[in-house]
Amino acid sequence: MSRLSSISNDAVLKEFAQGVAQDAVMPVADFLAPTVAVSKSVGRYKKYTEKNRFHIPDTLRTLGGRATELKFEVADETYNCEPHALDYPVDNLEQLEADGVMNMLREGAVAIAQVAALSHEKRVIDAALGAVGAGTNKIWNAASDPVADVDAEILNVIKACAFGSVMGVGVLFGAAAWNVFKNAASVRGRFVVGSGGKSGVGLAVPTEQSANQLFIGSPEVRTSYMVYDAQPEGKAAAYSFLLDASVLIFTRMAQPSRLDPSFMKTFRLMNNYMVPSSYMRDDGRVEVAKFDWSEDVKVTNSAAAVRLNISAS
Repeated sequence: MSRLSSISNDAVLKEFAQGVAQDAVMPVADFLAPTVAVSKSVGRYKKYTEKNRFHIPDTLRTLGGRATELKFEVADETYNCEPHALDYPVDNLEQLEADGVMNMLREGAVAIAQVAALSHEKRVIDAALGAVGAGTNKIWNAASDPVADVDAEILNVIKACAFGSVMGVGVLFGAAAWNVFKNAASVRGRFVVGSGGKSGVGLAVPTEQSANQLFIGSPEVRTSYMVYDAQPEGKAAAYSFLLDASVLIFTRMAQPSRLDPSFMKTFRLMNNYMVPSSYMRDDGRVEVAKFDWSEDVKVTNSAAAVRLNISAS
């Protein structure tokens, strides 16, 4: 057995690989589709729609009677944590010249975790946009009130979700939409400039952290800066923001389950995220550190999200 093979099975490396994978998960991906850790790679989850909404069960049990059951119905769907993998080749010459094989594997784990996180975030945003449809166009100029527009949609998704105050709300801005929002006159007018320091000049700038206080219910506010190249390989690059001029307003739980009516979820197999191992290429010159994981991104309640398309004029 090679040094790479023996070290790739090391418990410390496995813990390190899973740690960097969790740290690398992009904030927007986990914001839109937080993780549900499941015990089996295939299982059932509650699927909510306009026609099949969440209903609060009656918990009162009569003497001798049966309790209301929380169970899966025919309309519910199946998640399937499909395999994902990335390889990190290590030439035998590198192994011979380096004493730190463990460090080489750690370096590979970090690189792969970062790339996997980017791939996951794009998959989550693509699924979200596909679920919410074309959305509603809004012009945020001097005559409009962006805060009132977002407030109205927050109330709409809370009603559509019907899970009460237990459920949180997320507001996710695309980069262009955030730029329009933070510079809108009615938004800037809500931030009071105070005197500070020796200069006597204060600075009032809308930030994601302060913006959540503007909206009803103080939802979590994030901005997506995910960039992608829309051109195929070999063509001149054409970079765009993935969410760009759109705003997504949706319900979410920081710790979701298979039953709650959150907008989206990522099902992941427990204790099996970014598992390291290795194999030898057929030419015998390169040993490949491989990292495997299983996950499934699902839209679990398409009725509990709306999309606004923003322009300044």
